[in-house]
Amino acid sequence: MLVTHLEVWGSPIAHSRSPQLHLAAYRALGLDWSFDRREVSGDGFAAEIAKGGVRGLALTYPLKSHAFDAAARRDRWAELTGVANTLFFGGSAVSGFNTDVGGLARALREVGAAEARRVRIVGAGATTTSAIVALSELAAEHVEVVARRPEAAAPLVGLGERAGIAVSIAPLDAPSGTADLTIATLPGGTELDPAAAARLGELGGTLFDVAYSPWPTSLAAAWPAATHDGLAMLLHQAVIQVRIFVSGDPRVELPNEEAVVAAMRAALA
Repeated sequence: MLVTHLEVWGSPIAHSRSPQLHLAAYRALGLDWSFDRREVSGDGFAAEIAKGGVRGLALTYPLKSHAFDAAARRDRWAELTGVANTLFFGGSAVSGFNTDVGGLARALREVGAAEARRVRIVGAGATTTSAIVALSELAAEHVEVVARRPEAAAPLVGLGERAGIAVSIAPLDAPSGTADLTIATLPGGTELDPAAAARLGELGGTLFDVAYSPWPTSLAAAWPAATHDGLAMLLHQAVIQVRIFVSGDPRVELPNEEAVVAAMRAALA
């Protein structure tokens, strides 16, 4: 019988609120499942995953690329972005999914930012790939990625081409033109140069920061317009994860899903 224990892995991981979200969902579904955190680094990932004993995993920084490599089967969003934040061990092979794409798209709709045409993304890590794909499914026409090392972010132009959206790259301290929406994908606790943060704020419209702990981030604290933390994204990507852990399919809605989502949202309050 498939085990009913689940975990979230990453480093750092003590701040993660995934256990609250998932446990609220399983209680609402009448499932006596467990969900814990585990501190796992990139170097320790292979040894930890070899131990088994879990039904599924949620993965955060810095393990999304490792999870992608560990999956024998992957959903479309994982294949497109090259990262997975969810592993499911049911069936005949390990399945990998990227629920950040759908989670971010739903979160942007929820906060009223889904109609932005020109979008700037701050940072060029794994979450940036998910943000580009999510924006390609909304109303965005152009994405500018600003990064400390623009040359390292160059492959994101090709991702945009595959996803059907124009992507350009600029230095973090030299954004070009105004944006309707800025999405920050930097890890929580990242400190930005005050002058660079101020310049991004002047040009950036609404800020959606995927970080939520600590809050406000240094960028959000300096932002002159509306800001949103990453809890809405965390919630909605977790709903898709719960679908996967329950049925193995992110497209299959949960029984009485509206009530399950309400219970998860209350757990974040």
